[in-house]
Amino acid sequence: MKKIIATTNAPAAIGPYSQAVEVNGTLYISGQVPLVPKTMTVVEGGIKEQTLQVMQNIKAILSEAGYLFTDVVKSTCLLSDMANFKAMNEVYGEFYKENPPARAAFAVKELPLGVLVEIETIAVK
Repeated sequence: MKKIIATTNAPAAIGPYSQAVEVNGTLYISGQVPLVPKTMTVVEGGIKEQTLQVMQNIKAILSEAGYLFTDVVKSTCLLSDMANFKAMNEVYGEFYKENPPARAAFAVKELPLGVLVEIETIAVK
């Protein structure tokens, strides 16, 4: 059975999608952009600050659903510019110090709201 996950500790959906959906012990988190949940504005700063905000948003959704970063099995990182990969990777790596998930990273032409990074996540219990 499909369960919709929503928390006020992460940005509200800005379109017709859910923050996350859980099905049969698997949590699918929609791509998170660096919006500050309380203000729904893009966090100030560059790629490091934006990546940190994205990871904090992911953490809030994981927590709401009863998951941890250790449950994450796959991430997809979308970047506005591959020149930001190294700095994004430094922040991202702080959340996965041991046994990191599988991951793909792509540069895309443009991201919503003109942000520098978006990350989607899959976790399994």
